[in-house]
Amino acid sequence: MVEDGRAVCRVPDRPDLRNHVSGPHAGVLFTLAESASGAAVLSSLGDQLSRAVPLPTTATIEYRKVALGEVRAEARLLASREEVVARLDAGERPVFDVAVEITNADGVVVSALTVTWTLRPNRPR
Repeated sequence: MVEDGRAVCRVPDRPDLRNHVSGPHAGVLFTLAESASGAAVLSSLGDQLSRAVPLPTTATIEYRKVALGEVRAEARLLASREEVVARLDAGERPVFDVAVEITNADGVVVSALTVTWTLRPNRPR
């Protein structure tokens, strides 16, 4: 699901993705969440690609519980599209956060991330 500053991505439960405690590797969880955050950014700001390149700048992750089974990441922009575009229009390099929650098959939050993104204005050629 991708729409208006929100995105949901899933990773199935597969033995090759599991770690030593039978949950998905931390890298799998991080990649899932970062991918969902990028999809959320593009769902809201994809029409700005001719003007700027979206780039993640930092990310923090909190591992709360062992994730068992299929995991789902839900991302949402914490800034409004209008706010980000207005800063780009003003000649600024917008910086904004995307919050991501990763849940297990029971809907329990097992990890939470904040990914900070920027829109780097394209340079004239």
